[in-house]
Amino acid sequence: MFLSVFDVFKIGVGPSSSHTMGPMTAANRFLDLIASDSWPRPHGAQVAALKASLHGSLAYTGIGHGTGRAVIIGLTGEAPDRIDPDRMDAIVDEVDRSHKVAPPGHPAYHFNPKEDLVFDKKVPLSGHANGMRLSALDKDGRVLLTTIYYSIGGGFVVTDTELLAMQKAKKAASSHKVPYPFASAREMLAMARRSGLTIAQMKRANEEAVMDREALNAGLDRIWDAMTGCIDRGLKQDGRLPGGLNVRRRARSIHDQLQEEWRSNRQNPLLANDWLSVYAMAVNEENAAGGRVVTAPTNGAAGVVPATIRYYLHFHPDADQDGIRDYLLTAAAIGGIIKHNASISGAEVGCQGEVGSASAMAAAGLAAVMGGSPEQIENAAEIALEHHLGMTCDPVAGLVQVPCIERNALGAVKAVTAASLALKGDGEHFVPLDACIETMRQTGNDMSEKYKETSLGGLAVNVVEC
Repeated sequence: MFLSVFDVFKIGVGPSSSHTMGPMTAANRFLDLIASDSWPRPHGAQVAALKASLHGSLAYTGIGHGTGRAVIIGLTGEAPDRIDPDRMDAIVDEVDRSHKVAPPGHPAYHFNPKEDLVFDKKVPLSGHANGMRLSALDKDGRVLLTTIYYSIGGGFVVTDTELLAMQKAKKAASSHKVPYPFASAREMLAMARRSGLTIAQMKRANEEAVMDREALNAGLDRIWDAMTGCIDRGLKQDGRLPGGLNVRRRARSIHDQLQEEWRSNRQNPLLANDWLSVYAMAVNEENAAGGRVVTAPTNGAAGVVPATIRYYLHFHPDADQDGIRDYLLTAAAIGGIIKHNASISGAEVGCQGEVGSASAMAAAGLAAVMGGSPEQIENAAEIALEHHLGMTCDPVAGLVQVPCIERNALGAVKAVTAASLALKGDGEHFVPLDACIETMRQTGNDMSEKYKETSLGGLAVNVVEC
């Protein structure tokens, strides 16, 4: 099993990896399909118009997550890792005005968002909670091509046939041959014992089986540059977040207070936690505003990993760029195991799969750069994930703001605590990480749908009713 570090950490835009980045990517894939010769095109038929329908969680919370905007932007040929967030409104406005999308390399297609983009809450698609159907029509309105896509979390997108093949094969999206193909924490630890390598070293060897070391290091550095840039932007912004909840940005004011305490040498027993929290909140406030973020492993949980890396840089004198790379490689190894054996999708297993997974990844990465053994690293990940089990995904108004922003702060605090506890032991512990991951999967399956990113239960309902 191999899932690249660049699949786990993907540069994109907010507010949601599954509801924004995924649908935008699906629209890109559909454009590529239309332009290819891989579908049975009727003789002489030309695509003249496009239609899209959103189903399940994408329909229920798509407006709050900007899913419709993402589809429109994706159909213009823009991709999550390339789009300038400041241009998004202008792109949508132009499509609304012209009723056309004109992606590069294609003719202009008719697309009126008010008629051709449907939020279908009545008909779910069977493969996954985040489903969408894209169709191409000729000038007379006849459907030439229809494809179903599922946004399965973390920006990953598969067609219905790809999802079925994955479920049958029980394997990740990539089948590259790698030297350490661990699919579970148990296999990972066994390979580490046999090889004498750290988790980061094994993950690096797997990555270098498909790219050279220079490219890998450059890619890891780009990921961290995007993460730390997001923190810095979030610490400079103030005002209210978009979406109608009138939520006030707090990261800048908290950061200013912490800076003043730092300069005055005032004693603050909560100082480390405060810095962790403000870093995480800065990221997720940027995410909520539709800014540039990195899935870690999702947008909704994007603040946990960057916050703990900045904590590492802030409070550990030996921190360096190599340490950041090892952190990211270790975290990606844990994230890949979780995704392979359970889910990182809030619509599928609740927030335990998002912030819980992020906290486990962050705990593992931090334990690694603080000198932990593979067993201690696995223990750190298990502690962090165990104490997120059962967490629901119930964003108010479908916006990734309440309770998501503060949940990232608490996820980062739990990650550091988990790493500290694990490093004070010898790696031996009662609950294996694999058992914790399987428990998360089972809990997610048993969880009521109204608590899984539908805005039909939990805080999403009770805050409004109160």
